Amino acid sequence: MTAADRQAAAARQRRNDIALWRWSLVEPAMDPALTSRQRGAIVRDLASREHAGPDGKKAAVSRRTLDRWIVARREDGFAGLVPSPRQCPPRLGSGTEELAAGLKMENPARTAAQVRRILAIQGGPVPSLRTIQRWLEARELTTRPGGQPPEAFGRFQADAVNEIWTADFMNGPDIGGKPSYLAGIIDDRSRYLTGARFVRRTDAVRFAGVLRAAVAACGIPRNLYTDHGSAFVDSSLERACAVLGIRLTHSQPGRPMGRGKIERVLGVIQQQFLAEVAGDPDGGSPARHPVASLEELNGLLAAWLRTVYHARPHAETGQAPAARHAAAGPPDLPDPALLKEAFSWSVLRQVRKTATVSVEGNVYSVDPFLAGRKVECVFDPFDMTQLTVYWQGRKVGTAVPQVIGRHAHPKAPPDEDDPAPAALTGIDYLQLVADADADALADQLRLSALGDGGDDGQDKDGDDGEEQR
Repeated sequence: MTAADRQAAAARQRRNDIALWRWSLVEPAMDPALTSRQRGAIVRDLASREHAGPDGKKAAVSRRTLDRWIVARREDGFAGLVPSPRQCPPRLGSGTEELAAGLKMENPARTAAQVRRILAIQGGPVPSLRTIQRWLEARELTTRPGGQPPEAFGRFQADAVNEIWTADFMNGPDIGGKPSYLAGIIDDRSRYLTGARFVRRTDAVRFAGVLRAAVAACGIPRNLYTDHGSAFVDSSLERACAVLGIRLTHSQPGRPMGRGKIERVLGVIQQQFLAEVAGDPDGGSPARHPVASLEELNGLLAAWLRTVYHARPHAETGQAPAARHAAAGPPDLPDPALLKEAFSWSVLRQVRKTATVSVEGNVYSVDPFLAGRKVECVFDPFDMTQLTVYWQGRKVGTAVPQVIGRHAHPKAPPDEDDPAPAALTGIDYLQLVADADADALADQLRLSALGDGGDDGQDKDGDDGEEQR
């Protein structure tokens, strides 16, 4: 289909949309049972208000136009409401359009404004700037700023396993009434998912946990490629990569090229794995697997990756990701001490005169000779009971907690699901109080009644005694 054909089809669709809008607008006045007076009141009401037009914008229609549409619908039906195509002849010949296209093709760096200037100098009709832009767009001759055509990107693949890892997050199902997110890391060469885990938050702490497990199992990559998400620009991730010797690279804003492999595999997980997961154990179709906890969901994902994704030949490489990854040989796994050091957090603190430092509200004692000096405190964000102290790049001992009010960093909240609610006892405290009060009042009334009866008896006995005497 040529550009002219596409424009003609779009114009026809536009006219049909307008006719449908006119049809629905005059519908209240088309009832044959209406009298002329009733129909006139309806038309006046329609003319007094604005209506959402076929393009979504507010539009007002005069009573005379509404009467004309009612007559056209009554006589010709839907066809009577279709607006006629514009019949104005073009003011510029096709030769001007061809000339403008030729000027653009012989020098793609020329803009529509430059083409218009050349047409004006050489004489003859000069169309508007927007007309020239439409001509160039119809012939797909537009270029980007600077006169450069759209950039073409070839297919890229790393030369070796663990040369490039790419990471990203994806929305997961609601588990236990709370959202979940999948943190995924893929090896560019083998398409093997070195890290994949559902977490509750898309923060640096959760991603660091996934990355740490991936490095411990698959070795240290040379490059880690991510976008500019908050989890990937955090200082803790930059420190971890620096300690492990990983080059952390971010894609340029608006240019996601290079992350297609991770986005593709996340799409496969969405279509083939999550499509079979029901986040609410009490609902959903019986054909979907109900999942009650994040731990259960991660167990199912690990089984699916081992059995399906990693074992199935990849359409592009022709090999299963697990086999292609294993063909590179056993990876060089990092030392556990180095791994612990890399994923620890650090802060700089000035040691007080009392040989103490404060970190997130906790007070720690350090060696007295550090008083007044600036030190680096390295700690596990999930366990702040012990800090390792460095001064001028050397380890100078540990910090002993004096006041430990916070055991985990504020940016490292627990990731576990909420505990199951306690079983109801069935005890209604207020009802028990009301019953006890009612019993107490009944006892008081009974004792009062017994007291009044005893006094009457004594008086009666006394009177009888006097009579006998």
